[in-house]
Amino acid sequence: MAPLTRMRASNSKHAPTQLHAEYYAQRASAGLIIGECTEISPDAYGWADTPGLWNAEQIRGWRGVTDAVHNRGSFMYAQLWHTGAMSHPDFFDGALPMSASNVNPEQESVTPSGKKPTVTPRPMSKDEIRQTVTDFGTAAKNAMEAGFDGVQIQANYLYLIAQFLNSATNLRTDEYGGSTVNRARFLFEIIETVLEFVEPGRVGIKIGPMNVSGAFVANADTLPDMEYVIKKLNDYNLAHLLMMGATTDFTGGPLEHLAGDGMFQHFRLLYRGHLIANVEMTQERGNRLIKTGLADSIAFGRPYIANPDLPERFLTGATLNEVSWPTVYASGPEGYIDYPAMQRSFPDEASPTRARRHTEPLLS
Repeated sequence: MAPLTRMRASNSKHAPTQLHAEYYAQRASAGLIIGECTEISPDAYGWADTPGLWNAEQIRGWRGVTDAVHNRGSFMYAQLWHTGAMSHPDFFDGALPMSASNVNPEQESVTPSGKKPTVTPRPMSKDEIRQTVTDFGTAAKNAMEAGFDGVQIQANYLYLIAQFLNSATNLRTDEYGGSTVNRARFLFEIIETVLEFVEPGRVGIKIGPMNVSGAFVANADTLPDMEYVIKKLNDYNLAHLLMMGATTDFTGGPLEHLAGDGMFQHFRLLYRGHLIANVEMTQERGNRLIKTGLADSIAFGRPYIANPDLPERFLTGATLNEVSWPTVYASGPEGYIDYPAMQRSFPDEASPTRARRHTEPLLS
């Protein structure tokens, strides 16, 4: 199950609740659940009603979630997140969010009072960069204390790590800007710090080239930057690389050949570890990608919103429930834990699935 932001942590501590525990436990037949984007610190916060991993109440809340998932025989990873310039002054009493440089990403921030245009952020000082790297390590430590089986670093899409990697949003002239190596330095410092607290076989990363809009339209550096990063990831023997396929139209741009299965055909040649393919996956496409060696696992996101028993439906050829889109980013149980399951049969205490959780680190 791919990470899915659902905005149900609407309490002052930004902590998961029993509602989260029920939601994830319903989907435990996934085998491996990557939890929703989870902020590493108050400075990282930038999406309304999302959970964190920096205080004791959040750790206790997540322990309730991981216990529920483990009791139904599944693994669960925490996804570590810093929103950077995708945040908004509304989260910081009017202060600017921080990023690599003072470049507005020209997107929308999801604030407590609704979507608002992003603003021009302030550049991070070197002390703030060092503190953020430390915060990723602390969040990883907290995740393991909360009972997660591992962590995934969110380095994809529009968020802080991607803002450092992107030559359009990183205009720095110090050791964190300029060349590809320098713009990737922040990412690799984070990886190495996380590895001080979590063994490599339990650390994954979500990353890949994107073509979105505004400052995140693919440019001439996008593909070479990502090729450098993904080749270097081989040095760390991580649990997995979760790579998204094209989420926008690549036609006519520098990523045109990565449309469809092209993303996985291109990067499968560069990455030697466990590659998880995501976005627009069907049962047939997933099986084909695995059979042809273009992926080792498949992550399903949107289908899990409305189908808590997705694997059982695949096995039996059952019809999939439709997503109620108005309730995807909402609050409360409606459209969250009330989708009907075809059946509710979960592994018992003696099942091989449950026993394997204690003996085999997944995707190592």
